[in-house]
Amino acid sequence: MNADSGSEKTEGGAEDATPLRRGWTTGTCATAAARAAADALFGGEFPDPVTVTLPGGQTPAFALAVTERGEGADGPWAMAGIIKDAGDDPDVTHGALVRSRVWRGAPGSGVSFRAGPGVGTVTLPGLPLAVGEPAINPVPRRMIAQAVGEAAGAAGQPADLVVEVGVENGELLARRTMNGRLGILGGLSILGTTGIVVPYSCAAWIASIQRGVDVARAAGLPHVAACTGDLSEKAVVARYGLSEQALLDMGDFVGGTLKYLRRHPVPRLTLCGGFAKFGKLARGLMDLHSKRNSVDFEWLAERLADLGAGPELIAQARGANTAAQVLGMADAAGLALADHVAELARCAAQEVLEDAPVEVEVLVTDRQGRIVGSAHSANPR
Repeated sequence: MNADSGSEKTEGGAEDATPLRRGWTTGTCATAAARAAADALFGGEFPDPVTVTLPGGQTPAFALAVTERGEGADGPWAMAGIIKDAGDDPDVTHGALVRSRVWRGAPGSGVSFRAGPGVGTVTLPGLPLAVGEPAINPVPRRMIAQAVGEAAGAAGQPADLVVEVGVENGELLARRTMNGRLGILGGLSILGTTGIVVPYSCAAWIASIQRGVDVARAAGLPHVAACTGDLSEKAVVARYGLSEQALLDMGDFVGGTLKYLRRHPVPRLTLCGGFAKFGKLARGLMDLHSKRNSVDFEWLAERLADLGAGPELIAQARGANTAAQVLGMADAAGLALADHVAELARCAAQEVLEDAPVEVEVLVTDRQGRIVGSAHSANPR
């Protein structure tokens, strides 16, 4: 997650020329484990490695980490587990053991799903799964159903199967995700749309933001806050007392957040973030990451000029090392630079939202998480 802070004047460096290694989603791992377990359930051996087909047609193979057979109240079952390899992506589930346990269901029931230990349950509307369902997303469900269906077909058996998916230590790992505020309780979500983890992809983060908007809308919440990090989120909660479901962990992805809200509006939106990041939004930049968009000290100096700063202060701002340093200069001179930046950021956000019925507020925080600037819609809807 991102921290709210001023960015250094010189940032980043040359891109690493070494290609980043891709990995596999929890959905892919659960699918491979389910296929191996289904083959064993129908009287065969556990295939090791086990091969599955991804939505894009790729056919990766996976080594089994654990296998087990047993007898339960519903009859015999088989279980297989696979260690997730997320490649070079900083995924909280990298190295986790993903298990699938399979047993026969009632005749004509088709493939159904259960949440095993470490997999959460949906408790709030707005997600693509009904309340009470295990948090196994639609694409992994289709992948698993196809895989166990193929195993059943190969054995000449009907695909009336129950698949229970679990993740070792999943409840602990889930505390490092946004699941709690999305109403997914008791563990992780089984995710994936392509079956492949692309390292450092923003897709998963933006998808989490979108699901957060969906949950807030389904709950009828009139006010949501999109924050760049922990400090700004605490500032918003202290000011408004918003519930977890009203908080969007926006990070650097303000553009993705606003574009989704343009199509799925909420009555009131508060954007809250650090001065350096929202200085970028004020310039019309929709990616706030320091490696992709750095602080523009010439632009900040021009904003001080707008507020009536003298030549000496403007020159000092041009030569500053951090955005926080410029903010301190402005405060010492009695110039409301944070408010000015907040208003420009609000205008930039409103431009992306176009005519969506969203009242926009921008709150700017300093490095200590204190709100130092604000701007509100001139004509609240």
